[in-house]
Amino acid sequence: MEAGRLKAVRWGLLALFVALVAYAHWWYGIRHHFYDLKIYRQAIDWWLDGHDLYTFTKPDDTQGALGFTYPPFGAMVLVPFALLAKNAAVTVYVVIALAGLLVTTFWLVAPVARRHGWSLPFALVLSTVVFSTLEPVRETFSFGQINVLLIVLILADLLILLPRGSRWAGVLIGLAAAIKLTPAIFIVYLLVSRRYRAGVTAIVSAAAATLLAAAVAPRASWDFWSDTLWKGDGIGNKAYIPNQSLRGLLARYDAPGWLWALLVLAVVAAGLWRARRAALAGDELVGLTIAGFVGCLASPISWIHHLYWFVPAIVVLVDAGRRWLAALIAVTVGVGMVSLYDQGLPVDPWGEGVLGFFIENWYVLLALALLFALPIRRIGEETMSGGAPASEVATVR
Repeated sequence: MEAGRLKAVRWGLLALFVALVAYAHWWYGIRHHFYDLKIYRQAIDWWLDGHDLYTFTKPDDTQGALGFTYPPFGAMVLVPFALLAKNAAVTVYVVIALAGLLVTTFWLVAPVARRHGWSLPFALVLSTVVFSTLEPVRETFSFGQINVLLIVLILADLLILLPRGSRWAGVLIGLAAAIKLTPAIFIVYLLVSRRYRAGVTAIVSAAAATLLAAAVAPRASWDFWSDTLWKGDGIGNKAYIPNQSLRGLLARYDAPGWLWALLVLAVVAAGLWRARRAALAGDELVGLTIAGFVGCLASPISWIHHLYWFVPAIVVLVDAGRRWLAALIAVTVGVGMVSLYDQGLPVDPWGEGVLGFFIENWYVLLALALLFALPIRRIGEETMSGGAPASEVATVR
């Protein structure tokens, strides 16, 4: 077949795929109706009306009373959404979320496409559509979650500022950690991978943002750091099936707390060791992906929308030629296997058998497997920028 005709066929098939995915998104709809965005707005409204921020609660039939659980700096970032009218806030969020998906996809996919000699427009369209089908991405959008902003900050720091040797590298990770505590795992990642300047910059950035919040909202800051953080109230039931962390898995089976602590220590040690190896080999994408999974597995609560790290994992596996594993992730995470099985609290987890255990905890188990299955490549500076051929990417054994 002529090259021109083959190209037309590929684009035609891609157009058909885009149309099918668009229909699937239309069918699926905004099922959670921006639930978390509504909580953000209600909590900030409560705060701006003169109440204590961390006394806000929203009843939930499944998880009990939900509250505002982010640090005060996170509340400050969310103030504009509370000041806008409801429809305007939703519109602004949708624009930010779509822009975030597009720009992060470009950062992840463009170097790989250039290295393999793939058509960049084709690769970007295909990957953006595929990523949009993954449940963590859909859930982030449907809930109106702030995670999209955090991902942009983290990836901008690690994939843009850090490789360029910018003196500002680390600032954005620090801001992300000040907005929500979970991105702090990337400060640890920077330090263990010997990027001490960026790590210290991230710490200073997080501290500066936290002190700014303390100056603006001293009462809320005192309440959060002295009380709310340690109680852990208002974040939801740990046994809830969408909690795909190690704590969630063990809580569903009433396992003792000491077992969770032991497993977390093992996962953090092994995961950060591999993330460090990847970073020192020049494979930043694998390093940050493993670090992201470590943070999700170790956190007491990791809702499905926190597990964005399946996105860069797919990119890594496709780049490394392990496309069968990338396809497995895309299909199982895309159909939302966990949510299709059950979305509430397990009634009788011991009675669901081996298959039920694997489906109910699929994202936890898949993240654990990827800590060790993601290949670490030795990548030079030219290769990272797309200047060297794919054959010059060596896997570190």
